[in-house]
Amino acid sequence: MNDTAEYNPLDYSNLTKSCVEELLRRQIHPLPMVKAFPGAGIYALFYQGNFGPYQHERIRSLDSTKPIYVGKAVPAGARKGLAKQSTGTPLFNRIKQHTASIVAAPTLRVEDFACRYLVVTPLWITMAERFLLEHYQPIWNVILDGFGNHDPGKRRYEGEITWWDALHPGRNWASRLAPTRSAAAARKRLREFLEGKRPAEIPAEDDESQEQESIEE
Repeated sequence: MNDTAEYNPLDYSNLTKSCVEELLRRQIHPLPMVKAFPGAGIYALFYQGNFGPYQHERIRSLDSTKPIYVGKAVPAGARKGLAKQSTGTPLFNRIKQHTASIVAAPTLRVEDFACRYLVVTPLWITMAERFLLEHYQPIWNVILDGFGNHDPGKRRYEGEITWWDALHPGRNWASRLAPTRSAAAARKRLREFLEGKRPAEIPAEDDESQEQESIEE
């Protein structure tokens, strides 16, 4: 490290480091989380179980330092630019919804998951989530995407099944989507990513943001 180099606390890499370090200082909570808490912000889920494809050092994290998924929960009005300090429980609600998705999947056990969360000033939530996505490249965000999706509604079931639902069937609404992807294909996709043969596909905008307004209001 060059001790004479000028330090800019607002440099992108320094902001990323600060956000990651602050999240990892937060308490580890097992799922399901029972007690509701106020606020919006960012969160990370960690896997600690024995599902075969996840027995890799980049995925299984007994010390809850390498997330399998990261996300955000914004206050009501965020997509319209009207959000101020959150007075509800959007962050808790989002984690609760994820817990339901995990419970629905026979291939997963909810007790094998843990969570850290960080209540964040609304202005910084989306950027903070971006820091986490780029820093960790969690597999449920960048290669087995779809975990954060919601029921698209009865008029939109012509869409194809997500990679996450292909590997982890169980959500009722996902079973109505076109079965264009298989568990075997999902495993191959994950294996190629872990072997460096397939690059991460970091979303331009996380899928869950498409439905945030209806969740929080």
